[in-house]
Amino acid sequence: MNTDVAILEFRPGPGGEEAKNWAADLMRMYTRYANILGWKVEQIDNLVLRLRGPQAFTKLQYEAGTHRVQRIPSTERHGRIHTSTATVAVLPEIPENEVVIRNDEIEWEFFRSGGKGGQNVNKVSSAVRVRHIPTGIVVAAQTERDQFQNRAVALSMLRAKLWEKQLLENAQVLSESRSIIGRGMRAEKIRTYNYPQNRVTDHRINKSWHNLEDIVNGKLHKITEALVLAEKT
Repeated sequence: MNTDVAILEFRPGPGGEEAKNWAADLMRMYTRYANILGWKVEQIDNLVLRLRGPQAFTKLQYEAGTHRVQRIPSTERHGRIHTSTATVAVLPEIPENEVVIRNDEIEWEFFRSGGKGGQNVNKVSSAVRVRHIPTGIVVAAQTERDQFQNRAVALSMLRAKLWEKQLLENAQVLSESRSIIGRGMRAEKIRTYNYPQNRVTDHRINKSWHNLEDIVNGKLHKITEALVLAEKT
């Protein structure tokens, strides 16, 4: 496992447009966090990031789970506070020899990237989507101009998702007791961002921080450090 790479996937919860906006806000928060630390940031698909930097996965692994926001959406006409959620998956980069994917287990699809870029983006089908037949897991990659490179990125993401699936299955079979933090499964509400009270609360360690805007703008190192420290103690 390469702990210097973290793959982050953001999924809006129920709540329509506000939930989608919140997932995008979370992606921007982690992008800015990575920028502050001088990490390399790649958006490899819609609402999927790959962050590369010293101990990136180690620092961010406890960000996985459901993030809840309480705020007045920009589309709200009557000033009412809405509650929305988005889930964050945090996956490591898994070497090929740790998770083996056979060619007869996958189906490829190629399409034109929908993102910004040069003329190549819209004229060449460089983006890829791969489906793992046994599990039904589907991942896509369109960050690179070259189809071969996007295939490598997509396979890396697929290995990470298969690794996570196996991890969850093993934990269920063995009935392993959860640590104080655990890996923050996607269905677990781990944190609330309360805008009216200018407060961020992590429910696993029952600790709150103020200056919410600073945190959403990427200054969340105090939170990530507190979680890593709590897991060690």
